[in-house]
Amino acid sequence: MTFKYANDSDLHAKLIADVLSQYPDKAAKRRSKHLSLATSEKDAGEDPNAISECEVKSNIKSVPGVMTIRGCAYAGSKGVVWGPIKDMVHISHGPVGCGQYSWSQRRNYYVGLTGIDTFVTMQFTSDFQEKDIVFGGDKKLENVIDEIAELFPLSNGVTLQSECPIGLIGDDIEAVARKKAKEHATTVVPVRCEGFRGVSQSLGHHIANDAIRDWVFDKKDIKFDPGPYDVNVIGDYNIGGDAWASRILLEEIGLRVVGNWSGDATLAEVERAPRAALNLIHCYRSMNYISRHMEEKYGIPWMEYNFFGHSQIDASLRDIAKHFGPEIQEKAEKVIAKYQPLVWAVIDKYWQRLSGKRVMLYVGGLRPRHVVTAYEDLGMEIVGTGYEFGHGDDYQRTGHYVKEGTLIYDDVTGYELEKFIEGIRPDLVGSGVKEKYPVQKMGIPFRQMHSWDYSGPYHGYDGFSIFARDMDMAINNPVWGLYDAPWKNDRASADGSSMRT
Repeated sequence: MTFKYANDSDLHAKLIADVLSQYPDKAAKRRSKHLSLATSEKDAGEDPNAISECEVKSNIKSVPGVMTIRGCAYAGSKGVVWGPIKDMVHISHGPVGCGQYSWSQRRNYYVGLTGIDTFVTMQFTSDFQEKDIVFGGDKKLENVIDEIAELFPLSNGVTLQSECPIGLIGDDIEAVARKKAKEHATTVVPVRCEGFRGVSQSLGHHIANDAIRDWVFDKKDIKFDPGPYDVNVIGDYNIGGDAWASRILLEEIGLRVVGNWSGDATLAEVERAPRAALNLIHCYRSMNYISRHMEEKYGIPWMEYNFFGHSQIDASLRDIAKHFGPEIQEKAEKVIAKYQPLVWAVIDKYWQRLSGKRVMLYVGGLRPRHVVTAYEDLGMEIVGTGYEFGHGDDYQRTGHYVKEGTLIYDDVTGYELEKFIEGIRPDLVGSGVKEKYPVQKMGIPFRQMHSWDYSGPYHGYDGFSIFARDMDMAINNPVWGLYDAPWKNDRASADGSSMRT
């Protein structure tokens, strides 16, 4: 039976009620606070970074016994913040498994010679064994650092990324860091990012930011001449080349990018960050902590920007340029005008193929809100969005990007996401690799929105054209019309009719 609803809000409210009805009362009460509808119509003229009414419970422990998509604090530190810094060796201190499963997953592109002066796609681990748990791993860690200094003399430092056993047995990685930094005259950064800390990878971001504050800033006499148009790009991990696309635009409007954190970054870029004139933060969730610290201690202002989709690129370039005054503003307008033919060519090509298509998102970091307008620039509609590890201020910032009645879900369970997708039947789902194949088996197109499904970049005007192409390729792929559900095939066989292959 097909039910009709007056609008999307009624359908979405019904879906929330349905999934909650399947839980025990206590679990339903807890999960109800994480599922909601956007309550206020967005205003296109309103600042998208302002606070809005989009309230769901967030950043608390997942319900035991349900499938969560979250990662751990180690993943947030090693996999996101520190891992892409290319000229440092990042040691996964603990058993081999955590390092193996965080090894080169996010496509953080970089320039350099792997194994010579860049190490992003290499895995280094202290490979804990049972005896290390019993007797401690400090000596082993010291030996690993010594071996790295001998084997990779062009590395500019080491980070010690703690896995769960380290916090449990009490290895003194700070003492090891101080000792080996003095012996080898290099930077050694201990990061207390044991996976059990916090409720998700989000605390790992915070811990990693604090490690930069405590172990990198103001530790060397930096030889660097700052300029009036120097900016740090913070929270861009160069997935598929995103940071390069962003850098092109910023330099075209007359700015000098003196640091990019942390995609294609060097330790020197992090060290000189407090000399910049402005911090530009792309992934608010992972890097707002260090941006706030630099504002408080060094007086460096910071601002969010969004380089997904032409409308937000235009707005962000204008906001950034406004900070620097008329000269940069004039250049920004010229750059925006320069790319308008490309933008309209993309829209002319894809609008009829994508306009009206409905999209559900479930991603981490900034994407559940930042990519909304990129879809809308192509005439598409976001009907549901949510964060794996968002905080309250993430959801408050989301309200200005989505329309009233949009389905909002925090730390959605596997069961909930499946039921929401079944009930809405969107034209596209954008989420992570763990959701990719179940969704496709439901006959619904999918794009992996953590690392762009081996495509990219998606940032910048050039990235907008790649984004549009990839969404069209997913939604309008003829494969979706070439197979039937298994139960339909079985029925056809029983009737003696031929099966579609």
